[in-house]
Amino acid sequence: MSASWRRAGLALALGIVGFGIVFAHEAEAAYGVWWASTAYNHCFLILPIALYLLWERRAGFAALEPAAEPRAALLAVPFVVAWFVAQRLGIMEGRQLAAMGILQCLLLGVLGRSVYWHFRAPFWYLVFLVPFGSFLVAPLQRFTAEFAAAGLSLLGIAHYLHGTTIEIAAGAFRIARACAGLRFLIAAIAFAVLYALVIFRSTGRRLAFIAVCLVVPVIANGFRALGIIWLGYAEGSAKAAATDHVLYGYIFFSIVLFVIILLGLPFREDHALPAVVPGAPAPAARGTSLVAALAVLAVSLAGPAVAFALDRQARQTVVVPPARLAGWRAVPTPSGGLPAGAIRRDFVDPDGFRATIVAFPPGTAPEPIFDLRRRLGLFNLREVHLGLIRATGSGAPNWQLAVSKNGHRMAASDLVIDGRLTLGSLVTRLYMLDDLFVARDAQLVVVVTAPRGGLPTVAALRHVLASPALTPPALRKIARAAANR
Repeated sequence: MSASWRRAGLALALGIVGFGIVFAHEAEAAYGVWWASTAYNHCFLILPIALYLLWERRAGFAALEPAAEPRAALLAVPFVVAWFVAQRLGIMEGRQLAAMGILQCLLLGVLGRSVYWHFRAPFWYLVFLVPFGSFLVAPLQRFTAEFAAAGLSLLGIAHYLHGTTIEIAAGAFRIARACAGLRFLIAAIAFAVLYALVIFRSTGRRLAFIAVCLVVPVIANGFRALGIIWLGYAEGSAKAAATDHVLYGYIFFSIVLFVIILLGLPFREDHALPAVVPGAPAPAARGTSLVAALAVLAVSLAGPAVAFALDRQARQTVVVPPARLAGWRAVPTPSGGLPAGAIRRDFVDPDGFRATIVAFPPGTAPEPIFDLRRRLGLFNLREVHLGLIRATGSGAPNWQLAVSKNGHRMAASDLVIDGRLTLGSLVTRLYMLDDLFVARDAQLVVVVTAPRGGLPTVAALRHVLASPALTPPALRKIARAAANR
């Protein structure tokens, strides 16, 4: 190995260590998703696959010499801005994608244009380390439900479609989040890109194959849902048909993937190895690779540094939620588990329903607020059905409803941002971003949890949400008083 490659390798190793320190939270969050979600278990294979693709193009190590590009630090500026915006909006996927863009700038800066372009396939494949795509779950659920309903109409089977639930004479089938087909779609895309890079050489064939693998899994999942519902119709029992639906899904998708592989084989071009780009630039001067790595790291630090300063400034405002809630009895609050700057109060009504109010200082970043809401609102249960619930009475706002699979746990949650009861949409996040420029009230997480044991009813929860203390004017007053005590 030449001296320029040794210098570049050392600079790259130091740069990646620094990158890992700066963006450790993004890496930790990604690892947590890989481990917890079956839709992203395949991410553990991405790095070994990228190393294989790098080895397949190993001729570039002998034919090319790295020539550092310190100006790549300027290319990192838009990614740093994107990271900061995603951080203030509480979008972890955006932060991770921006961090991946900064990593690409680091690789480009240390190795130079010719080397980076030759190894672009393994470098770009690292994007699949980011567990993105969860926003597709709801559209995929709707598509699968409508596809299955259309298929039932063609088969002449009487049915009723309500949201993502399909009812037939044999029973009801619900297209749950886990059955939306995201796990197979994401894995199929990662496989399609790998297959295209290894088997094909022309850009047209690669793009065509990837496009097929984008469409086929979505349609195949529709057929899978239709097949399970038809099986329930034939057996006369929805429960019997759904018992092994996960196994049916794995078998069905394995067959679909195998067919896709066979369809691509007649067009293979893997007899030709990836070409080495001729006309490599002269080796870089000693120390330039390290300068390029440090320049990219210095630029990447700007976003986290500003975000840290803003979070520290927000925590200087002390907030205090109410000690009393009309019609509710104050109860001891569990210790620990709260982000810095947050204060929690808990109350119980005569029927055992529990109201939890957590106040955050104005200007707090969305991530800790949404994380706490997911935990208190039961979003993180292994099997949970999410929907909307409205308090008894007209004009009441929507709350997010979470019900455990067995129905024994139920919670309604909402956010009070800028005096508004919101569900946590992108508009909500934009209001929170606006807190950087305009003084606002405290931000509240409000969760109403049904008593454990028995089977709480949605009607009872609706009645509780109609409590005068939980109306929008009352909660706005609490948010205003919490920040201006």
